[in-house]
Formats: sequence, structure tokens, C-alpha cells
Amino acid sequence: MRTATTVEASGNWREHADFVVEAEKLGLDVCWVAEAWGSDAPSALGFYAARTQRMLLGSGILQLGTRTPVAIAQTAITLSNLSEGRFLLGLGASGPQVIEGLHGVPFAHPLARARETVEIVRQVFGGGKISFSGKEFRIPLPGGDAVPMRLSARPEHPIPVYLATLSPAMLRLTGELADGWLGTSFVPEGAAQAYFEPLDEGLARAGRTRAELDVCQGAEVAFARDEDALREMVAARKKELAFSLGGMGSASANFYNRAYSRQGWAEVAAEVRRRWQAGDREGAAGLVTDEMVLGTTLIGTEERVRERLRVWRDAGVDTVRLYPAGDSLDARLATLGRAIELVRATG
Repeated sequence: MRTATTVEASGNWREHADFVVEAEKLGLDVCWVAEAWGSDAPSALGFYAARTQRMLLGSGILQLGTRTPVAIAQTAITLSNLSEGRFLLGLGASGPQVIEGLHGVPFAHPLARARETVEIVRQVFGGGKISFSGKEFRIPLPGGDAVPMRLSARPEHPIPVYLATLSPAMLRLTGELADGWLGTSFVPEGAAQAYFEPLDEGLARAGRTRAELDVCQGAEVAFARDEDALREMVAARKKELAFSLGGMGSASANFYNRAYSRQGWAEVAAEVRRRWQAGDREGAAGLVTDEMVLGTTLIGTEERVRERLRVWRDAGVDTVRLYPAGDSLDARLATLGRAIELVRATG
């Protein structure tokens, strides 16, 4: 398996930059830069490209709906050329709260928007004149004097496209169109039906195999000195998981809750969400089980983390995205370095 991590494009810039530079020295393969409701990802990616030499850099993710497909392609070409081919384009639909509540753009038809965006982006990468007629996008816009144009910039290297998806329909689209899948809320024991079945359906639709898709899954990694310390770690993370199940998304759409439901925790996930939205945060966190925390993270004794990495590998993960725990930069780097060594040993 390859190793990756994700950094936020906001907060302490100097510390984030130092983390990225030191992570490359530790041998990390890929660094994704997140863009939620803080700073934009491309600016940070350009800065990190100038500070690194070997590591791949990816947008994890650019949100569909906040930029036109051609603007996304322009950004990808610029970052790929600046980094001499080290850029990965990660795209995702996000959710109605961010897209509608922050950007004022309708969240309607995310599946069609994702499909057409990827198709237009790849048309732009091809270097020809851009002409597209779909349900969501029409280029050039009809009814005027505009004619098809091409960009003056061309990609000097291949630009892989990754999709961050959770629902079955979006997973099928990922298998059909993408070079990689950015997943989350991943429980390897329940992933076959929840994730890989629709991914494989999409791959088959396109005449492709799993070997042609980079399965990139993420989880927090933390090391406990013993079982007592592990129990404390698990307890501390229950409220975080309760927030994902109850507070993420909007009142009508919580894709994380649905993902956990498909992996065997439908009743618990529904009740956690109900309590969280009713304001009972402690009650919601109290319903989260140890198994739910341990199933979707890489926390534990070193032996346990090593064993879980084997389970992830055997489940079909190609790239493991590590979120290292720690109260300081040095502590996070120490955790990351230790985890990278375990992944290398796992193969």
C-alpha cells in the first residue's frame, strides 16, 4: 500500500507547511489538501509544490459547484505543470449545507454534475476546442455569438482524476470514470457490499478492473501504550463520531450517517442522529459503540494497528490516508513516521 495524509488549507500556515515538508522526508507518498469552508486548496497546493520535490500533491477535494468545470481544469493544469506532474485532481459533491448555505449554488443533481464535470475536464485536458451539451452544462452557452474555444495552456503530464463519493450511485460513477476513489467512513469488514459492489458495477460498465482504480481510504492513526490507554482513546473519540453521524450535512442529507447504516449500524446511526439534532450531544455520543470507533480508525497498540492495516490491505485498499494524532507538530510527525513504517512492512 502507498501512504497518504490530508492537511487543511487553513489555520497555522507555517506549521502546516513544516508538516508537509517533514512528511515528505519520512517517505510519505501523497499529501491531499482539504477545502471545506476555510481557505481554498489550490493556493496551498501551489505553495506546497514549491516546498517539496518528490511527493504527490492532491486536491482533497475541490467541491463541485463552486467552480466551473473549465476553471477546475485550468487549476489542475496549472498545478500539474508547476509541480512537474505531481498533481492529483480530487473532486467531490460536498453537501447542501456548504454548497447552498455558503456558496449559494443549488445542490441539485450532484450525480449529473459530477459526470459532466469529469467529462468536460478531460476534454479540456485533451487540448481541443471545448464543446459540450449536457443537462447541467452547455459550452459554449447557446443563444449568443460565442464559438468553441481552447485553452492556451496544455497539461505537460497526465492528471489523474479522483472522486470522493459515498452513495451507491456516486460510487458506480467513480468506478466508471475515475482514476481513484477517495473514501471515508470505511469499515473493511462491511466494505464489500457497502462500497466495492457499486464500485465494481461501475468498473464493469466501463470495461475496467479494480486494478485500474486507486482505492484511497483514510482514518485517524494513534498508538496506545496498552489496553487501558486504548479504552481512553476510544472514549474520547465517540463525540467526534457522533458529530459525523448527527451533525454533518443538512437536515435531509447526511451521507456519513447513510454510509455507517449500510455497514451494519443503521439503528444506532439513526438514533445518534435523532439525539444530536434534538440537542442531546452527550446522549448521542453515549450510543456510539467501541466497535464503531475501532472499526473505522487505525488506533490501538502497535500490534493492533499492524493487524488492522493487513485487514485494510486484504479488503482492497491501495493507498491508506493517515490522519496522525498528536498534541504538537513533533508528536504528529512521530505518529506518522511510525505508521508509515508499519504500512511499508505490511506491503
